[in-house]
Amino acid sequence: MTEANGSNGVNPDKDLNAENLPGRRGDQGEPIRVQRGMFGANNGGDTTGYGGLVRPVRLPGQATRPYGGWFDEVADELEGALEEQSLLPENAIEKTVVDRDELTFHIAREHLPRVARTLRDDPALRFELCTGVSGVHFPGDKGRELHAVYHLRSLTHGRVIRLEVSAPDSDPHIPSIVDVYPTNDWHERETYDFFGLIFDGHPALTRIMMPDDWQGFPQRKDYPLGGIPVEYKGAQIPAPDQRRSYS
Repeated sequence: MTEANGSNGVNPDKDLNAENLPGRRGDQGEPIRVQRGMFGANNGGDTTGYGGLVRPVRLPGQATRPYGGWFDEVADELEGALEEQSLLPENAIEKTVVDRDELTFHIAREHLPRVARTLRDDPALRFELCTGVSGVHFPGDKGRELHAVYHLRSLTHGRVIRLEVSAPDSDPHIPSIVDVYPTNDWHERETYDFFGLIFDGHPALTRIMMPDDWQGFPQRKDYPLGGIPVEYKGAQIPAPDQRRSYS
């Protein structure tokens, strides 16, 4: 269906210039591991029937300019605003990724609060709302196994971007940005609860879902599957880590 502006759902900024295409990550990206099976199960067998599947797992790599549309405008304004604060952009922004028509800034963790405050307060940026933080665990991404992903929305300009910050398993500390975005209070607690990321400066970093004395962080990929057998219509269904493999 054709939209009212005649763009057929395509970013209208792209229609202005046929060469104004979004930056590409390339076919290679950043390989972090080779996955075997559908979900990479390695304890208890692969019950999907795809145990023979082998594929590389890659993270999107650095994009090259032009990023496309308003992405360049946001990147330029952010870099300029950081320079005005005597902070070299390359020290704060580890890489800029454009993937699937989405813009992500990978931020050095020590500079996260300043970058977040700049994105919120700069009149040309005005990302007033952070819709939360999510944890991601990449055991094969050595030295940055734990990732925190923030989605920022500009109500003023109608834009959405993403910030991503990483930390090693051995030092899972990231500065809290509750002072900048108070809505992140419970989101940071949930990410701590499930992934073990410690948000330094959080006003009350305690578990939010699991019991206070729970051992480990259940959404890490190296967390034991475990479980208990369940009776269903007279049959005993084994725990997930005890089911037979089809591979």
